[in-house]
Amino acid sequence: MVQPSINSYIAVMLKPQKNFLITGFLNGYIAWIIRRHFKKVHFNTPDFDSNQSILLIANHCSWWDGFILYHINRLYFKKNFHTMVLEETMQKVGIFKYLGGFSVAKNSKQVLEALSFAAGLLNDVNNMVVIFPQGKLHSNFVDEVGFEKGVFRIAAQAKPDFQYVFAASFTENFEHKKPSVFCSLTVFHSNDFTTLEELRKAYQQHYMAAKTTQTNITI
Repeated sequence: MVQPSINSYIAVMLKPQKNFLITGFLNGYIAWIIRRHFKKVHFNTPDFDSNQSILLIANHCSWWDGFILYHINRLYFKKNFHTMVLEETMQKVGIFKYLGGFSVAKNSKQVLEALSFAAGLLNDVNNMVVIFPQGKLHSNFVDEVGFEKGVFRIAAQAKPDFQYVFAASFTENFEHKKPSVFCSLTVFHSNDFTTLEELRKAYQQHYMAAKTTQTNITI
């Protein structure tokens, strides 16, 4: 029998799985580990339309990012949480599929399937899709958040009745032993941006404003 070569490998997208018992347990567990490891999670509460889905765009600086946003969603937005996760991470951390994770394998045809799947999720008003446009982990205080093209391809394929939420998160200890998370949130309508560059510039402005506010905090 001829064995398939590495080059013939075709990635199969891993999709979220519903299991109310496991998800219920994980909800409590995530809340517990956040309380255990952080002093507090600070976030503002911008007005948003509960009758529209959310495409949340966030900077990516730590292993905690997805869990923090999952926690904020449960407290405030209360949408069905979904996030794009690298295929190798999904395979290593099986619980992600019960937290709305779906996989993307870079440099494969499966990328288009993952982007289409994300766009389809936005057609349900009860859903939130979280995207980290940098694609990789970066320092908590970089000056510029890079954007890969996928985020706008998702927006272009989805129906226009969704809203963007920009999230810029920073972690600080200040005078406490445990760090706190400071997450700045802003809401935009999907029609506010017609190109990837417009979207990138708007997010960059939000990020820099949040960073300036953060670096001006004194205790």
